[in-house]
Amino acid sequence: MASDASENISTSARRPTLATVASAAGVSMPTVSKVLNGRLDVSAATRAKVEQAIRDLRYVPVAGRARSEERFVEIVFDDLLNPYAAEIINGAADAGLGEGVTVIPKRHTGDTPREWARRVSASGRDGIIIVTSVLTSEQIARFREAGLPMVVIDTVNLPSAEFTSIGSTNFTGGVAATDHLLKLGHRRIGHISGPLTLACSVARRHGYRAALDRAGIYDPIEAMGWFSYDTGVREASTWLGRPERPTAIFAGSDQIAFGVMEAARLAGLRVPEDLSVVGFDDTYAAASTSPPLTTVHQPLKEMGELAVRTLMRLRAGEPVASHHVELATRLEVRASTAPVR
Repeated sequence: MASDASENISTSARRPTLATVASAAGVSMPTVSKVLNGRLDVSAATRAKVEQAIRDLRYVPVAGRARSEERFVEIVFDDLLNPYAAEIINGAADAGLGEGVTVIPKRHTGDTPREWARRVSASGRDGIIIVTSVLTSEQIARFREAGLPMVVIDTVNLPSAEFTSIGSTNFTGGVAATDHLLKLGHRRIGHISGPLTLACSVARRHGYRAALDRAGIYDPIEAMGWFSYDTGVREASTWLGRPERPTAIFAGSDQIAFGVMEAARLAGLRVPEDLSVVGFDDTYAAASTSPPLTTVHQPLKEMGELAVRTLMRLRAGEPVASHHVELATRLEVRASTAPVR
């Protein structure tokens, strides 16, 4: 009997895990999970390799999880109630379907780094995606201690090898927006940026200034606030009441641009006849304003998709090509801009 008990203990200690199966089959853990769940988006050859590894290792899902290896990813925002967040969540959810992952949006609660890492780990999450938040060295260390992979979208910090981040070509977008207005003949072009504590805001402002410098204009008209409708109304109202008002405004986000358009209405000015307006983001509301908003398209949905796929690669221990990836922006010209009168 003692010999049998010893053999049982030894067998239990050597019980294969999902990672063991993945390693034996030469695939990722999410792929093994898809095979166990009967998903159809796995090639026949890959499925055969995974099933052979399961038979060879005599793998049995742990704790009665049967054929389900359900996975959860948390995506955290400072503010959930805006079109920017909605676009990213939409992309993350789409990628989650393909990866067999449930994406759970959350609002940042202000926990200490230790509490935050403990809560996410205790909830059984496979990783965390953080959007436009400041990351301290302690936060990064706590998530590493908890064994939680992390991907950051539009990081407040400058891109760093300490974490994997995804953004867009904000500088190029700022140049494109300002160049468009310059080509329309505008010379008094204002820029209302988001907070300059954010790397994306700084890059967009640098793009605006670079375009002006190249055109020989060395007196930028600038203001700053949060990425909000109220910021656009407040800052634009100040400018539009002056005799030498701007003839065009490049807003650091669509939400700011919507506020600028309202400030123009309150001042008795028409968009674009009296004031041209350009936004940044190209959220779903941009094409529905009156007039439709010219804006820099930021691939928010694609950023959400890439964040989930990258996170699952990190979870599976697979290498990623770069610790920071920037997706291309492009200018969407609509009816809110026109030649200067």
